[in-house]
Amino acid sequence: MNALLQDLATLRDWLRYAVSRFRAAKLHFGHGTDNAYDEAVYLILHTLHLPLDTLEPFLDARLTQAERVDVLECIERRVNDRVPAAYLTHEAWLGEFRFFVDERVLIPRSYIAELLRNGLSPWIDDVTEVHTALDLCTGSGCLAILLAHYFPEADVDAADISSDALAVAQRNVADYDLQARINLIRSDLFSNLTGKTYDLIISNPPYVNAVSMEELPAEYLHEPQLALAGGDDGLNAVHVIVEQAPRHLSPAGVLIVEVGSGRAAVEAAFPRLELTWLVTEGSEDSVFLSTREQLEGGQR
Repeated sequence: MNALLQDLATLRDWLRYAVSRFRAAKLHFGHGTDNAYDEAVYLILHTLHLPLDTLEPFLDARLTQAERVDVLECIERRVNDRVPAAYLTHEAWLGEFRFFVDERVLIPRSYIAELLRNGLSPWIDDVTEVHTALDLCTGSGCLAILLAHYFPEADVDAADISSDALAVAQRNVADYDLQARINLIRSDLFSNLTGKTYDLIISNPPYVNAVSMEELPAEYLHEPQLALAGGDDGLNAVHVIVEQAPRHLSPAGVLIVEVGSGRAAVEAAFPRLELTWLVTEGSEDSVFLSTREQLEGGQR
């Protein structure tokens, strides 16, 4: 270890070392990056408090002894403990939006984020006509914050069963100065939302099925299992959402739910329900949309 601190002098040296270590360890990348190089660049620049979008000018800069110790410690935690990068840096990104994260919340990654950037067009004609919105299973509050940003007239409820998650969400909401527009609610799905109705409900609920839970890479075991496990078929929460959403939607209200790779299970579970599967850059069958009218029709 001491030899490494002497032999690896420049940022370029440490980047090469980190990539080699990550590849040799066969790390799993699924929390913001998808390869060893990008993850190594991110972790090293963050550890050195350098701009995350500026690598080239610093490649041949020599690190101080203290900086080398910090970078090595970060690399070793990523490799030996399989801690996801976001938990090492306590930040995660959805587009240009940065969020604080720790082990109390799922690391933000949602196809719904991309859909919100487009104002959910063409399913919502005018973003200013959405006056009430709900982010169900809000976790870190990231999607609730995007809702408030892209739907400027909406009052947003952000609900989660976990008090720990809501504490993280509270920090993120405060960071974006949205306390007046985002209401954090402890609720097991709709249980504490009696009487509330919304023009738009979005949800990225737990949807990993039992078999897949058994096969999760070590990195995912650092995340709260409550936010991942969806029961035998992955649809425990989805069943409740589909059943109860109509009474919480306004007459023209829209429901959007993310289900990962669960499209086949959803279609088998709700054969009479009219669903629109939304296309994003990364998926064509991970997010479905249904209206209040369609939800009510599918349950008759």
